[in-house]
Amino acid sequence: MIEFKNVRKVYEDGTEAIKGIDLLIPEGKLVALIGPSGCGKTTTMKMINKLIGLTSGTITINGRDISEEDEVELRRNIGYVIQRIGLLPHMTIEENISLIPRLKGWKKEKYENRVDELMNLVGLEPETYRKRYPLELSGGQQQRVGVIRALAAEPPIILMDEPFSALDPISREQLQDELKHIQNSIHKTIVFVTHDIDEALKIADDIAVMRDGRIEQIASPGELVSSPANEFVRSFIGEHRLDEGKKEMSVLDIMSEDPIILEYDESEFESIPHDATVAEAAALYVSKEPPILVVTKEGRRIGSVSRSNILEAVASKQRREAQSQ
Repeated sequence: MIEFKNVRKVYEDGTEAIKGIDLLIPEGKLVALIGPSGCGKTTTMKMINKLIGLTSGTITINGRDISEEDEVELRRNIGYVIQRIGLLPHMTIEENISLIPRLKGWKKEKYENRVDELMNLVGLEPETYRKRYPLELSGGQQQRVGVIRALAAEPPIILMDEPFSALDPISREQLQDELKHIQNSIHKTIVFVTHDIDEALKIADDIAVMRDGRIEQIASPGELVSSPANEFVRSFIGEHRLDEGKKEMSVLDIMSEDPIILEYDESEFESIPHDATVAEAAALYVSKEPPILVVTKEGRRIGSVSRSNILEAVASKQRREAQSQ
């Protein structure tokens, strides 16, 4: 868990970049920091690994004040992914990924196995790409390597500074999907800086909307869209997204990507189309037992919807409706 308490950052010229923010980033969650240019989101993130020092207040990681931590050791235990990728061009892909594990004294067999595991995770065949150099890869492939390099030493925290913004739309969407898939497997604490509200809504567990060095609202994507805190947040989200948020939730919004359930015999479960609404899934429970498989038009299983998923979704909707009255 990362906690900011009344944190301020004032530069030597008197510019107050961060104006006394309080922020709680739960363990195992992906929290997006978003806002217009100059709002302080990157400064906030860089204070976590002491790339930027705070002026006053405290930042703690699992209760330990980072001001008392050695910055080299702190950074070796925090993964870091930047927009410009930052791969070392004179090192092979294998050497880039294994850099921090080697610095931490891992044995060769251990870090080589870790490299193969991570490359397979993002669809880069180790035998094909391990000995290549960064310039021999496409931009999207390089950024995949940048992401898994941050995971290599198994850090509990990963900082991501607009990592996909320089990519083409297709590569960007693919990497967003891969990040969601990876996070569902590893449950790291991720702080993700972005200027793209659609990206934040897609990948984040919680979103902190910033303006002028302050946090205007912290909420889940659903809560942010359904109940913006003020006119700034509302305008930043955009009216068309607010209108989308009023539509019926689909089963894709609440399903669990449970690999165990997907392996069961299909005859054991009911299934429902991926574009079905939560209300339709709830209706199916009148006469059927959970869980319900979620399938694509081609019949491929992509997840499941449980009783708890539906009840939580219905309760959340009722809370939002009550707040809007």
